[in-house]
Amino acid sequence: MNTNRWTRLFAWQSKIKNPDEEENKAKESNKTKKDETQKINWKEWIIDPSEEFYYTWLQIMILPICYNWVIIICRTCFYTIEEAYLATWLTLDYICDLVFVLDTVIGFRTGFLEQGILVRDLSRLKMRYIRSSRFKWDIASLLPTDLLYLKLGIHTPLVRVNRFLRTARLNEALDRMETRTAYPNTFRVAKLMLYIFVLIHWNACIYFSLSNYIGFGADPWVYPNISEPEFASTRRQYFYCFWFSTLILTTVGDTPTPEREEEYLFLVADMLIAVLVFASVVGSMGDVISSLRDRDNVFFPNHELVKSYLRSRRISKELQNRVNDWYQHLHINKKITRENEILRHLPITLQTATAVSVHLPTLSKVTIFQNCEKSLLEQLVLKLTPQVYSPGEYVCKKGDVGHEMYIIKEGKLAVVADDGVTQFAVLGDGNFFGEISILNIKGNKSGNRRTANIRSIGYSDLFSLSKEDLTETLHEYPAAKRLLEEKGRQILTKMGMLEETDEGEGEVEKTEDMVNRLEANLETLQTKLARLIAELESSARKMMQRVGQLELQTDEWEGIVAEGAQGETEEQEKVKGREIGDGEGEGEGEKEDEEEPVVEGERGEGDGGEESLGEKKNVGGNEISENEKEETEDELIKTETHQDQKGDEK
Repeated sequence: MNTNRWTRLFAWQSKIKNPDEEENKAKESNKTKKDETQKINWKEWIIDPSEEFYYTWLQIMILPICYNWVIIICRTCFYTIEEAYLATWLTLDYICDLVFVLDTVIGFRTGFLEQGILVRDLSRLKMRYIRSSRFKWDIASLLPTDLLYLKLGIHTPLVRVNRFLRTARLNEALDRMETRTAYPNTFRVAKLMLYIFVLIHWNACIYFSLSNYIGFGADPWVYPNISEPEFASTRRQYFYCFWFSTLILTTVGDTPTPEREEEYLFLVADMLIAVLVFASVVGSMGDVISSLRDRDNVFFPNHELVKSYLRSRRISKELQNRVNDWYQHLHINKKITRENEILRHLPITLQTATAVSVHLPTLSKVTIFQNCEKSLLEQLVLKLTPQVYSPGEYVCKKGDVGHEMYIIKEGKLAVVADDGVTQFAVLGDGNFFGEISILNIKGNKSGNRRTANIRSIGYSDLFSLSKEDLTETLHEYPAAKRLLEEKGRQILTKMGMLEETDEGEGEVEKTEDMVNRLEANLETLQTKLARLIAELESSARKMMQRVGQLELQTDEWEGIVAEGAQGETEEQEKVKGREIGDGEGEGEGEKEDEEEPVVEGERGEGDGGEESLGEKKNVGGNEISENEKEETEDELIKTETHQDQKGDEK
């Protein structure tokens, strides 16, 4: 009992001390238990067409499809093969049928992409497969036509001809293999040869069947008499027919002259097929050769153009030989100098991943880049340019202006004196040079000039990194820039090429940076000021246009007001004249004046009642406009006097 208590106590203390470890262990144990208990749910199993399982299944489907295309016709025409191996053929037939059934099941569970996302809904997958044309062909290829054996006999394999309808899967499998293989041109040639073999095989079987129909040995064109021991074996029969069919379809050798109509028809059909086969073979081989040339032109520069240029310019034989040797070295060793052009069609992420996998090990060997960020190295990798130098060729010479630095991928280079013979050092794989001239280190006595002569001892593979690319990349990584400059200063101090700087150098650099920043800000402010001035001018023009329009409108209003005032005065004068009259018939005139509006009103409202009302309204409106005009004039006079008083006070 005491021991159990002590063990529990120790366990409790260990849990208190390391709770995270206990939790991690518990999680790991739970994961392992889940993995052990978790099984594939076959009811919800979905196949992704881009996964490896689907690709492997397509490769498996090649076997039963090719079996049916080759064996069914062979068993139908060469009856001795059918009779000798009947059990084997029946077993293989139904194995192929089982594979076809499994392929149909896989068709129901094969997903498809919708808006870039794999659809996993079984009901949608089934409906899509059922509505597709592939489902019809698959069902037709699985029809139980073998039941015709009961009526026609077991030795009639031609009843399984509907199995040919599954050929679409063969084309899909071959297309997938062509996109995945590393040698697509070789695969295209092999696929073409497969098609030609199947065609010759079918033609040989039909030729043997036709010979059997006419009679073996009936004439020199048909197959010889099988009663002879030399031509009795099944192997000899097939090989002879295959050879004869090859002669006809390739039109290579002379064939016996046909004597019967059936023989003529067969030979004419074969000749037409041979023309198509020959055209397809020539066209396919031409495409393969042209694609190979295009690949070589992308990988390597065109040597023939350079040769013709050198000959036309009458370049010396020595230089021509050097150029030819350089091209020969590239082709023999399969060295590629145009990687950026080859990878330019890929997205930037895949370009980076490819370049990193190829060149990052070499770039990480460089001492000045060993402690830099990985993202910096990934950006620099895309900017590396491969170069190949011949034996004895100078990479750089002392005193030249440096525009790039070099990293040695493979080969050896010598640091030589001005005489070109004395060697100070030998640089190998992973070494670098030329970085001092592109870093712009303060106090460098040589400036951006080369400080040594570098010559290639043999064929050397280098990577060049230009000054523009390095400065552009380091602009985003100031810490790496300071690190590289510090390493460069250390190298220059060892060489004695660094001048001693004052203590205020850092302040000078800071002031220079401030001046550069102020100049950049000044340029931006100037552009903004120019934009504001342009906007102000455009707004002033718009205001002037609006003021002009308002002036025109006010002039029109003044004319309307003046016309209304004249109309009022004329009406007043008429009224006065009526009131005064001549004295004769005054009462009649008054009666008429009083009765006329009543009569007109009784006759109709549209005769003059509305016009009289309109006149009254217009008169009232004119009076209001005159009052408003007087008020506005008074306000303008007040504002002008007020402004004059302010000006006098100022």
